[in-house]
Amino acid sequence: MPERQQFAAAFKSDAGLDYPVLTDIDNGYALSLNLAIWVGSELEGLMGSAGRDLPEYQGNDAWFLPIPATFVLAADGTITARFTDPDYRKRMTVEDLFTALRLAQKYGGIGPQA
Repeated sequence: MPERQQFAAAFKSDAGLDYPVLTDIDNGYALSLNLAIWVGSELEGLMGSAGRDLPEYQGNDAWFLPIPATFVLAADGTITARFTDPDYRKRMTVEDLFTALRLAQKYGGIGPQA
């Protein structure tokens, strides 16, 4: 997530997560993968008027947002499945995710036996 550490920590705490939440300051990694978009001045104005101040959360004035993406990796680091869509409402289906996890386990040795 592109938010500064204090917001990432709050997200982790609020969600009750027991795994690390990684931060991508300035969306540098997302931009390197072409997985970030510039919000644009019109949307910037709408978001700002709604109280969503990206510079406060992200610590810069860039107004970039990451594109939601799901990557499933085998234990050897091989990507066995991926899903990206700029429309944040569209996500990988649960069925496809389970299929990808089974494939990752088969080819990468994830799971209890690893």
